[in-house]
Amino acid sequence: MNTSPWAKADLHIHTTYSDGTATVAETLTYAVEHTDLRVIAITDHDCIDGALEACRIAPRYGIDVIPGIEVSTANGHLLALFVHKPIPAHRPVKETIDLIHEMGGLAVAPHPFDRLVPSLGNAGSMFECWDFDALEVFNAGVYWTQRGANNRAQDYAGSRQLPMLGNSDSHSLSTIGQGYTRFEGRSANDVYCAIKNDKVTWGGQYWRAQQHAGAIWRSIRQRGLFRLLYWAAVTSRIPTHAG
Repeated sequence: MNTSPWAKADLHIHTTYSDGTATVAETLTYAVEHTDLRVIAITDHDCIDGALEACRIAPRYGIDVIPGIEVSTANGHLLALFVHKPIPAHRPVKETIDLIHEMGGLAVAPHPFDRLVPSLGNAGSMFECWDFDALEVFNAGVYWTQRGANNRAQDYAGSRQLPMLGNSDSHSLSTIGQGYTRFEGRSANDVYCAIKNDKVTWGGQYWRAQQHAGAIWRSIRQRGLFRLLYWAAVTSRIPTHAG
């Protein structure tokens, strides 16, 4: 029995409600049966339906679920955690963060500085002006050519004294929990308090090449090549650099 006062959370997971390959029920089952996570967040692209479904059925599985969205802002992707309503896409980051905070949620920059996906912190963006609650400083899903982005995020979060989170950015079952945030407590509410009070640490390991390939292959089988290309276009929409 784990008696440690610290537990693990994975706060960046996708399901079939966006470009993930596992259903909500499959995601919860895997997290409970194959990981030591106590809390997960469902963060589908520009969609909260999967997160709300997960929150409804989570008591059956014995795991806490944080409702979230990976919002496509005008400047790059932004994680909205602890939100319960849809958030408009393609709005300026500051406006999106303000809306998240009005809902009582937390705004987290995912995979910052990664140049292969729309990420906050890339050339021309106003990173220092945005009121993040935390930075994702370890994203397990970044490609090997972009792993320096995680290092840069760690340096930046340290200089700004921002809470540092680790997450899997999982799009398939086998990668759930490969990146994680350690927090003091056991519940979703404990995660919220830990981030607000900067009582978090991070850890994990990168996706293996076969996990990248497997996620792509399963997505093609489930959606077809053209549907996969559609999701790639939607989630990789080139952002502007308006504030």
